[in-house]
Amino acid sequence: MFELSRDVQLFLDILNQKKEKLDSLRPLPENSIKSLKEKLILDWTYHSNAIEGNTLTIYETKVVLENGITVAGKTLKEHLEVINHKEAILYLEELIKNSTSLSEWEIKSLHKLILKGIDDKNAGVYRKENVYISGASFTPPDYTQVPYMMSQLVERINNLEAHPVVKASILHADFVKIHPFVDGNGRTARLLMNLELMRNGYPIAIIPKEIRAYYYQALDKACIEDAYDDFIILVCERINKTFDLYFGLLSKA
Repeated sequence: MFELSRDVQLFLDILNQKKEKLDSLRPLPENSIKSLKEKLILDWTYHSNAIEGNTLTIYETKVVLENGITVAGKTLKEHLEVINHKEAILYLEELIKNSTSLSEWEIKSLHKLILKGIDDKNAGVYRKENVYISGASFTPPDYTQVPYMMSQLVERINNLEAHPVVKASILHADFVKIHPFVDGNGRTARLLMNLELMRNGYPIAIIPKEIRAYYYQALDKACIEDAYDDFIILVCERINKTFDLYFGLLSKA
C-alpha cells in the first residue's frame, strides 16, 4: 500500500467528493459533453505539445485538429505532432472500451502513434542508446536496463494498491525516470497518466505549459528522491480544474 501524506489525502478526498457528485448527474447531456470533449482534446494536445517545444498556437492547433490544414511558417513535424496526439487520445478511448490492463504492448503502441511519420524507425521501440534529459537533475538508466525496468513498471502499476490518482501519478513519474524511448517520452507519459485516470472514471489532468517549470521540478523530486507528494498534488490540482469545467458546463445545460 502506498503511504499518503495528509496533504495528498485531503486533495484526494476533494476529488472523491467531486467524482461522486459528477457520477450522480449521469447520464450527462450528450451535446454538452461533446463540446467539452472537443475542448479537452484541444487543450490537452496544445499544452502537451507546447511543453515539448511545439510552436503552434492554440488557435493554430485547433485549425489542424479540425481541418487538417497546414499553417504557414510551421514545420511538418509540428503538424504531425498535433494529428498524432489526437489519434493517440482516440486510441486511449478504444483501450478503455476494451477494458485492457496496462501492458508494454499498449505503451509501445501508444508511442508508435506519437512518432508516426516523424521518426518511424524509433516509434514504439525502446531506446538502444543512452540519453540525457535536458534540464533534469537525474540521468535515465542505461539502455540495456530499459526492457527489464519497463516490465517491472507495468507489473508494479498493475499490482499497486493505491488510489487511481496516485497510481496515475506514479506511472507518469516512473515512466519518465526510465525514459524508455529516444523521443516522445513526455507526451507518452501524460497520455499514460490520463489513461489510468480515465479507466477509473476520473477526468483528465492537463498540464498547462505555463507551469512547465514547476511540473519539471515536481517530477525531478519524484525521480531523484522517490518523493511523489508534490507531483501527486499537482496532478490533483489539474484534475480538480477539469472537474470544475464539467460542473461549469452542466450548470448552464
